[in-house]
Amino acid sequence: MKNWLKITCIGLLLYTAVFSLWHPMGPGGLAVSATKMHPGRNEFEFKGYATHFKEAESSLQVFVSVDSSAAYCADILQVVDESHVIVSVFLPDTISSKRFGFAANNDIDGTVIVDSPVGHDGFEFVPGTSNALCQYRVNQEEFSRFGFPYQPIIIESIRNLMWHVPMWFTMFVLMTISFIFSIRALGKEDGRVDLDHDTRASAAAAVGVVFCVLGLVTGSLWARFTWGDWWTNDPQLNGAMVVFMVYVAYFILRNSTPDEEKRARLSAIFNIFAFVLMVVLLMVMPRFTEGLHPGKSGNPAFSKYDLDSSLRSVFYPACAGFILLGYWIYRLNYRIQKLEQHDETHA
Repeated sequence: MKNWLKITCIGLLLYTAVFSLWHPMGPGGLAVSATKMHPGRNEFEFKGYATHFKEAESSLQVFVSVDSSAAYCADILQVVDESHVIVSVFLPDTISSKRFGFAANNDIDGTVIVDSPVGHDGFEFVPGTSNALCQYRVNQEEFSRFGFPYQPIIIESIRNLMWHVPMWFTMFVLMTISFIFSIRALGKEDGRVDLDHDTRASAAAAVGVVFCVLGLVTGSLWARFTWGDWWTNDPQLNGAMVVFMVYVAYFILRNSTPDEEKRARLSAIFNIFAFVLMVVLLMVMPRFTEGLHPGKSGNPAFSKYDLDSSLRSVFYPACAGFILLGYWIYRLNYRIQKLEQHDETHA
């Protein structure tokens, strides 16, 4: 492997490590809670995340939205800090909706919205009284600074996208290399098996299994902090575990067959079957069943709703860096296996 590929790989991974952990988050609406109650007036606290309420206090507005076109303008009582503001508002008893939303707007953050509409609990309604009904306007549609997109529930754990997803991309690349060499191992004109191609297939699959384990571990951690459990009954999670066990069986098969020719032939056939099964379990079936993963069963994929330019600037280099790392390790593993075979032959 050429040195420039190694240097590129190391550079991309260092870039990924630094920016995936250091890169700031974009702003978002975290929560709304009722505080003090006054006669005919509701006081509540709007909590933001990575917002700039204090810095942009002069342009700050808070809305209580009833529908998509209009909202009640709240009166700002106190800007506590960059992420907390206390406001008050009259809410009339003529509101037909049982739930309403909250949003804050300023010149730096744009508009941040509390994701879950808030119910009537904790708020008082006054007959014939309300704050001014104002047009719900967005002064600036996007965050004016560089930051990862804010997503409710996911929040800071979105940084794991730069680690979890590239593991699976790398695994797919390595298993594809292994699949190709298994086909070539069976493709000799004299009907024999190409042992060198079998060694290459085995070396690539071994490194692919390592990245499969890393994908399972990073996925389990992400699930714990976003879905609330280390493992859920998600078709893609279950399919990934089946794929892992199938490839473990591939190596058990190899180690249980002492004859080189027979081992190479059986391994190549099994590897082709394992690759097809991997594609079906991880790429086909999850799209036709209900699951929690983005892009499955109607869930929007990351690329469709929050893979913005700032996230791409780290995510794509991460994918390239880990794929190069996987290929680098595969080449080292192949050379080690060739040296071991040479030593066995001349022992």
